[in-house]
Amino acid sequence: MKSASQRLVVVSNRLPVALVKDENGWQVKQGSGGLVTAMAPVLKNRGGVWIGWSGAPADADPADGPDADMDRLFDDFTDEAGYELCTVPLTQAEVDGYYFGFSNEIIWPLFHDLQSRCRFHPRYWRSYLDVNFKFAEAVARRSTPDDYIWIQDYHLMHQAFFLKSMGVRRNTGFFLHIPFPPPDIFMKLPWRAKLIQALTEFDLVGFQTVQDRRNFVSSLHRLMPEAKVEGRGAVVTVNMGNRSFRAGAFPISIDFAQFSKMAAQPDVLQKAAELKEALRHRQIILGVDRLDYTKGIPERIRSIQTLLRRYPDLHGKVNFIQIAVPSREEVDEYKELRTEIEQLVGRVNGEFSIPGWVPVHYHYRNLPHDELVGYYAAADVGLVTPLRDGMNLVAKEYCACNNKGDGVLVLSEFAGAAAQLQRHAYLVNPYDMEGIAKALHRALHWEPEERKIHMAKLREQIRRNNIFRWVDSFLRAGIAKSLVDFPEMETVQFDRA
Repeated sequence: MKSASQRLVVVSNRLPVALVKDENGWQVKQGSGGLVTAMAPVLKNRGGVWIGWSGAPADADPADGPDADMDRLFDDFTDEAGYELCTVPLTQAEVDGYYFGFSNEIIWPLFHDLQSRCRFHPRYWRSYLDVNFKFAEAVARRSTPDDYIWIQDYHLMHQAFFLKSMGVRRNTGFFLHIPFPPPDIFMKLPWRAKLIQALTEFDLVGFQTVQDRRNFVSSLHRLMPEAKVEGRGAVVTVNMGNRSFRAGAFPISIDFAQFSKMAAQPDVLQKAAELKEALRHRQIILGVDRLDYTKGIPERIRSIQTLLRRYPDLHGKVNFIQIAVPSREEVDEYKELRTEIEQLVGRVNGEFSIPGWVPVHYHYRNLPHDELVGYYAAADVGLVTPLRDGMNLVAKEYCACNNKGDGVLVLSEFAGAAAQLQRHAYLVNPYDMEGIAKALHRALHWEPEERKIHMAKLREQIRRNNIFRWVDSFLRAGIAKSLVDFPEMETVQFDRA
């Protein structure tokens, strides 16, 4: 194991890998999503540890799972990725109660202002606590008092609470990747006091935006009036009488240079050119999302329908491409959402298609990274309209890949990214189909120079505030250190014990 006195230990619901079975047996693949995109470059070759669930239930039939090869697979990944993996085994019942239940049927909709979708089953809460305790035991075993424990997201809000209850002293930071709701919504949670108490046990609690932090502090004041906030700016100190912790806004970002560099590669440029050629060089409006009811995909398709109804001059001159990455396919609600989207696409295409032109192209699949970047590079307009989002990295990825500087970002005002990008993106209300249609029409007719001015400002903002600055700002607030205090090493030896 790396001999440095302090390591970064990242803890999340899922490890940054996916277990996939093909004709050669089980394989470990790099995962997808904002968290993996954000943290993988940070841990690489710095002796870090990532603790999480593998994705395979511990009580599954051995014939159906990779248990026999798990250690070898993860060791191989560790050698290649440059950081260590630590698995927390979960049974199917634990996954059902803690993940599908409490995390995704209560916290996810509640924190996205969609409380009508919540199912407040008490058994979900009990399962959530049990699994959080199991994670805390793993953190205690695989870390030292010198390490910095960085807990990621809403699945694991009780980590500091349980570590302290076990008498384990660790410096802990927590980052919430999704929004924190206003008090009137948060107070609907039956276990609100216990959850807010657990969050106060961290040394640093981080949010995507200043508004999220304010929502948290407002809820804290409702439940714990004795809490006093000191300081101004992005990070404040909360005094609880006999102890204190810090709360701050740390907008997450991307590796701008990596995306921009990939978008300039000849094979990616070729993919973008082939896409433009296949669509006869029409203007392209692009949407990219994980399939989820918070992303506003049905509303977006209806906006395209409104656009084509209001502006017939666009017929045959524009294409909307929606890429939907499969998610929670076993959940009925997501199956219904997929069906709704497919039916909407069919209706719009049925209404407007003419020989040689189908307005909406819908792709329900995971795209290879280079192919996705090719879509970003080819798109004239990035249409990012979640109903509510913690940040939304797609908006930043689109801008980073727009090396020509002639794209337009149409962005939901309810995405966390709007706080940073509002001056040069075209902000819209995702529920306002006519408003989005008007915004798209204007974006499609913007003068080239105007496009370039706004896109240049967007790209510079994202370049300066990249993923490494996000990590630096969190570490500086948490332990008065920066990423350079965890230097890359040419070789890192890992303890296989």
